[in-house]
This record gives sequence, C-alpha cells and structure tokens, in this order.
Amino acid sequence: MSEKNRDGKRTARERLAVEREKQKAAEKRRRTLIVGASVVCVLGLAAVIGVVAANAGKDKEKSSGPVVAPSGAQGKDGLAIAVGKEGAKPTLTIWEDFRCPACQAFETAYRPTLHQLTDSGKLRIEYHLVRLIDGNLGGTGSLRAGNAAACAQNAGKFRDYHDVLYENQPKETVDTFANNAKLIDLARKVGGLDTAAFRACVDGGKHDSWVDKSNAAFKAGRFSGTPTVLLDGKNIYQDQTLTPAKLKQMVLTANKG
Repeated sequence: MSEKNRDGKRTARERLAVEREKQKAAEKRRRTLIVGASVVCVLGLAAVIGVVAANAGKDKEKSSGPVVAPSGAQGKDGLAIAVGKEGAKPTLTIWEDFRCPACQAFETAYRPTLHQLTDSGKLRIEYHLVRLIDGNLGGTGSLRAGNAAACAQNAGKFRDYHDVLYENQPKETVDTFANNAKLIDLARKVGGLDTAAFRACVDGGKHDSWVDKSNAAFKAGRFSGTPTVLLDGKNIYQDQTLTPAKLKQMVLTANKG
C-alpha cells in the first residue's frame, strides 16, 4: 500500500472519529436539556444572583396573617391539596411553583397520564405549592398564583384551575401572576369558578400564609428544585430515563402489590 493511500485512510478514520465525537457531544447536550428541566428552577439562581441582590428587601419572604388552609387540605400540617380517589395507591407527591418553567414542562409532558391514572382511581396526587421563583427573581407571582389555586380548591376547582395556570404561564422573568386581576381573569376559563367568593379570596390573600408555610416545608425538606416528584416517598423525577409511559407502568405495578 502506498504512503499516500495510508495517509488517506488515516485521514478518513480521523474524520470519522471527529464526527462520532461531535455526535456524542450533541446527544449528551440533548439529554442534558431534557433531564435538566427538573432542576433549572434552582440552577437559575446562580445566573440571576445580581437580580436577587437588586430585588433584596422588595418582597417579604413571609406573609402576615394566620395560616388558613384551603378546604380539604391534607397531609402533614394540612399542606397538601389532594387529587384522586381517597385511599388510592400509590401516592405521587409534587412540589411545584406556578412560575417555574420546569414545572410547566413536567405538566405538559405528564398531565394526560396523571389525569388518566387519577380518574381511574389508580393514583392519588398530593400537590404542595411553593414560591421558589419569587425568592430567586423577586416578585410575588408564585405566592399570588399559589393563593389563587388554593382559592380554587375551596370551590372544588383546583385541578382545572391548576392546569389553566400552567397553560397560561408567563416567562419566568415576567411577574404576570403578581396581578390578582390576571388570576381572576384566568378563572373565567374554568366553569363556575369566577364567583364573588373566589374573587374575595384572591384579592384578600386568604391563603398567603399557608403558601409560605408550604414553602418553608419545601426548604426544610432540602429538595433540589422544582418540580420535585416523589412516588410513595421516592424521588423519581431525577431519574433520567423517566417517561410518562414508565411512570404509568410503575403506578400499575404498585396497584398489583
């Protein structure tokens, strides 16, 4: 074999190796983007440290007033809003923030599966509302939306309003949900929710202190970010291989046990 041919083959192999490395890097970035959504609401803190400093003191971490849990709140200290059949097994615990884009990504991907499983009596979900983004970026949208969702729970409309909030989530840096009028306007998308009682609950911040108490429990739990998703206490959303289909199979398997 001539020296020229050997050089040509060696060059071809080198090009192929480079291309393979590029493909591996691209695939790694793709996987990182997919699974990274579960922690983006925490990792963003470092990037916005200047914003946090600029907003320091503008918004109080704690709301004044007594802790008033919404109707039917369950779990430890009454901090969970339950969706699904009483006594259904297993239980999915979700810690979420209505301003968090990763929470919206989770909802978009998993909502049909969660609705199917809860409606069929095979799964019970306990939602815990926190205000992580308020703390990271300043503002009160997480608090205001959490209070409004609790007000919707009083009317038996939590799940529908919960879904509407995520479907209309603003950009993370735009504190649209801090406006009670916007939250009340969104309630019109849920039949029977826009009532005088709901509007008074939202405008009066009836459940503000309850949201803050839930947020304190989230911090005490030392969870890594939102959404935090636990199946019977086991953190499953950090599993990079988790999909709606896999979650459904895990729930169906638990029902057989």
